[in-house]
Amino acid sequence: MTAPRLPERLKRLPVAHRALHNADTTCPENSLAAIRAAMTAGYAIELDLQLSADGDVFVFHDEELTRLTGASGRVDETPSDRLKALTLLGGREAPPPLAEVLALVSGAVPLLLEFKAQRDGGERLVAAAAALLRGYRGDLAVMSFDPGIVTLLARYLPDVARGLTTMTWRGAEAEGLSKATLARLNAIADYEATGATFISHHHRDLDSAPVTRLREQGADVLCWTIRSAAEEARARQIACNVTFEGYRAALP
Repeated sequence: MTAPRLPERLKRLPVAHRALHNADTTCPENSLAAIRAAMTAGYAIELDLQLSADGDVFVFHDEELTRLTGASGRVDETPSDRLKALTLLGGREAPPPLAEVLALVSGAVPLLLEFKAQRDGGERLVAAAAALLRGYRGDLAVMSFDPGIVTLLARYLPDVARGLTTMTWRGAEAEGLSKATLARLNAIADYEATGATFISHHHRDLDSAPVTRLREQGADVLCWTIRSAAEEARARQIACNVTFEGYRAALP
């Protein structure tokens, strides 16, 4: 059940968080414009995946449409035709379907795709995305906060590097989680069962015991989300690569 290792370019090229977006330009997060900007700069790209009401995969972070488009409703309750008719705030383009993104990038830079948690458990999203990704020719890795989704990725995309997005859940972030779930997530206890070969961990506690354990066992460690050169320098003492936004990470 062990997945392939991270492609070398995903360990070498800094990863633009939600592509190379900037609130002061026409490059909103997860937009084609931000993807083109990251490609021009030579960065790897991290993107988020959600499923439309009629089963199309879109690059979009939130469950709700409001923050990013000004429209009301949930992505998973919105048909793809309506999503394509929206405009991302701060830009000129609609939320992009994954198929368009894959055609645009076409292997030019590595992709790190995060599957967002789904109310139905995620199999529809994983199956729909896998149908597009199986034929993709380019450096690629997939991940999720949800261990159940990572397990599904092992079944649908066994030949693609997969990992867990992780953090130490505490305070308001942990609200709604049972004690058992909280303990399991904070221990990154699902790593072996999902067959992951990497984690992408919150940069604030890269020195935590679970991260140290996994590093010693050979896991690749990415981190999120770095917002300055100083944070990057600290993170690179532990992580093999950084996911960044708000500044330009140093290219090798």
